[in-house]
Amino acid sequence: MDANLNAPLLEDLLTITGQSQPARTEVRVWSMSGVERLSFPDGTTRIFKYAKKPFNSENQALRLAHALGVPVPIVHASAGMGDWLGMLLEDLGSPVREADDLDGAAAAVVLHHTPTAPALPVLGEEVLRVLPNRALDHLDRLRKEGRWQDADDIEHALDQIAHVAEARAAGATLAPFGWVHSEFHPTSLHIGRRGWRLLDFARAFTGPGLLDLASYHGTLDTPDPVRLRVFLESYVTEGGTPDVLAERGGLPAEKWALGWHRMWAVEWFMEQSIRWINDPATDPAYIKVVRRHLTDVLHLLEV
Repeated sequence: MDANLNAPLLEDLLTITGQSQPARTEVRVWSMSGVERLSFPDGTTRIFKYAKKPFNSENQALRLAHALGVPVPIVHASAGMGDWLGMLLEDLGSPVREADDLDGAAAAVVLHHTPTAPALPVLGEEVLRVLPNRALDHLDRLRKEGRWQDADDIEHALDQIAHVAEARAAGATLAPFGWVHSEFHPTSLHIGRRGWRLLDFARAFTGPGLLDLASYHGTLDTPDPVRLRVFLESYVTEGGTPDVLAERGGLPAEKWALGWHRMWAVEWFMEQSIRWINDPATDPAYIKVVRRHLTDVLHLLEV
């Protein structure tokens, strides 16, 4: 982030809260967001998180979640500047341990039992069905800019998925359908001395909770339906709806979840490539990950 914008954002937040200048310690920084720990002269600390569009509405999602009883960091203040959001958050301190699968299952149950929030975007059966067509639109725009020229295999795979998408998207609104964290990983679950909190709500929406469960083990390794099935069964044991195990779109729940999660990720990566990042230098990396995920989608959705 441009330091010329970072400083005024923080200044606005300090003005809102009436706090003096803190010492700043970088925790994590990405191309479109960053996290710092602020240490104030009185000994208190806060987390300063800043993020660029499309991640600039997390303050709203966190406040909604908190109001509805989801354990999340408290938003002490937020401010916007152009496409950027800045937040002063409760400092949860260092985690006492890493989250495991049982922690993830229990947290997902709490989140998915939370009443839906009308302010959140909705991803239902129709949106799932058009994901491959959206991805094809992104590919068309990339090619018009002279990029992704050697991607006929990507176009072919997306065409194949589009042809079966209507049938495979069936069952998207089966329970659990409601809050979806969308970045649900062990690193988004803070286990502290005072219990657990869910972090990183920048892309929360209303949709199939199975997408959260499919994302928990990450996307770097080959999708493992057997491992996910065990996770789904743990989810039921922790109080989640047994409907999470129901077949949908003609597929076992675990294959449906992993397949659509990877398709959702493909569309997101392609949108990033043309819209949010829009840097031709990143194309080889994006093309590689899109190809890998599409291979998984073809297999998982039995195209």
